[in-house]
Amino acid sequence: MDYLADCRSRIAFDLLAHTWSSVVVWALRHGPQRPVVLRKRIGGISAKALNETLRRLEHSGIVERRAYREAPPRVEYRLTGLGTTLIGPLEVLGEWAHAYGDEVTAAQERQETAAGARSAGVGDDSSRFLVSASARVQK
Repeated sequence: MDYLADCRSRIAFDLLAHTWSSVVVWALRHGPQRPVVLRKRIGGISAKALNETLRRLEHSGIVERRAYREAPPRVEYRLTGLGTTLIGPLEVLGEWAHAYGDEVTAAQERQETAAGARSAGVGDDSSRFLVSASARVQK
């Protein structure tokens, strides 16, 4: 399968690329939730970010909003049928993250350390590479 700018796969990539989308979908997998409960369950998400994410997912047909005519007013969000089809792929992605998350974190830390050293003027990666390469050639 080719992943091109206008391919259908891009719909899924764009949808799940947002920071909180997959987390919100995962948190709704067991049934309807009120926004306050979702925020507590997820942790670390602001009310604004949660609201924007829920609206984006609702716009895409992944989440359904249900408002109850009660006093005080009550709103719940639930996955639609389309939204529930994302649970399997998210589970697989979560398994990948569990298996390889340490490697990704280590690579990110190496890059940040190298970037910090470069910005502090401590050597240049390309010059170290050239020195290392020339040393191997001389052997």
